[in-house]
Amino acid sequence: MAPIPRLRAYDGPALLSYGFRPLFLLAALQAGLAVLVWLVFVTGHLTVPTAFAPVDWHIHEMLFGYQAAAIGGFLLTAIPNWTGRLPVQGTPLLVLVLAWIAGRVAVGVSGLIGWRLAMAVDALYLALLAGAAAREILAGRNWRNLKVVLLIGLLLAANLAFHAEAALGGGADYARRFAIAVVLMLLMLIAGRIVPSFTRNWLAPRGEGRLPVPFGGYDKAVLAAGAIGLCLWVVLPDAAVTGAALILCAGLNAVRLARWAGERTWRNPLLVILHVGYAFVPLGFALSAAASFGLTGPGAGLHAWTAGAFGTMTLAVMSRATLGHTGRPLAATAATQACYALVVIGSVARICSALGHGPVALLHVAGLSWSLAFLGFAVAYWPALTGERLGAKAPSAAGAAR
Repeated sequence: MAPIPRLRAYDGPALLSYGFRPLFLLAALQAGLAVLVWLVFVTGHLTVPTAFAPVDWHIHEMLFGYQAAAIGGFLLTAIPNWTGRLPVQGTPLLVLVLAWIAGRVAVGVSGLIGWRLAMAVDALYLALLAGAAAREILAGRNWRNLKVVLLIGLLLAANLAFHAEAALGGGADYARRFAIAVVLMLLMLIAGRIVPSFTRNWLAPRGEGRLPVPFGGYDKAVLAAGAIGLCLWVVLPDAAVTGAALILCAGLNAVRLARWAGERTWRNPLLVILHVGYAFVPLGFALSAAASFGLTGPGAGLHAWTAGAFGTMTLAVMSRATLGHTGRPLAATAATQACYALVVIGSVARICSALGHGPVALLHVAGLSWSLAFLGFAVAYWPALTGERLGAKAPSAAGAAR
């Protein structure tokens, strides 16, 4: 029997042939440019006609702009591998991309058009993404991954809450934490499957040595504890019980990371960066626990998660998936490694800045390093994301999930 084709017959622009192409590119551009805009916006050297305060605009666009695009690119690439169905491409993908762009414009001019209209336009992308994911997962009878659709739905709810809370309450503190918690749970869920899998696939043929422990009961316990701890953090960030729960989560996630044999991956930058990225997860829990006990401000833990874990893992996954799905070798070039180094440097600098260590200029070092990492990715991976796939065959269902 002939194999099922991995792509429909398609003669449009390569950029719209697979979801990761436009969405990874937009995510990288948004991540890099939005931080640069924020650095001059927050200092009063630029005016953005948004209804959000500068800090809320920055947080919103990092979570629901850049991060939502990266999540969409990953899901539209992974779901065909999960279900065996053909990927979204062409006009349906263009509609999704245009919805994301419309949301960014609406948020940017929400001070002119009103927060309600901006909220409605901005919500469209996540609603369409959740619908597309649900349709494909249900059609493929891939029941275990329906939890991903639930998390996208929660992220949509957090976006709506963010707009409403910022407009009616003057700030979006609760919705901000809600959104971060949802993205963090999604990261912990996906990382727990791909990091040990990728690591095992690379280590196993290379002889004896410790191999990663695959996803199992311990991981489910970590996710359950994380959900409880993050729920407490969203509602009662300064309570002692929250601090205790977050300390437990930090320890559980540190052990989880240790079970993945990351120390054996030092020769493979594409793997090392996944382990480094996940290391920011327990660090974020530990720093957020310290904030709950009043030992430090909340910014350090928040940026360990958002700049460190989200940023580093995003670059790691985007680079690996792009290479694998465009027929390129799974090897990190010098440019890719430079992007990895810059995002880690920027993340560490931002955490130190939030802890009060170093001069005020450290904040700008953090922002510039982080922006260069993502803009560097956009430049380095532009040919792969916008050009034809190398070779005649599309990736198999294992594809870039190796």
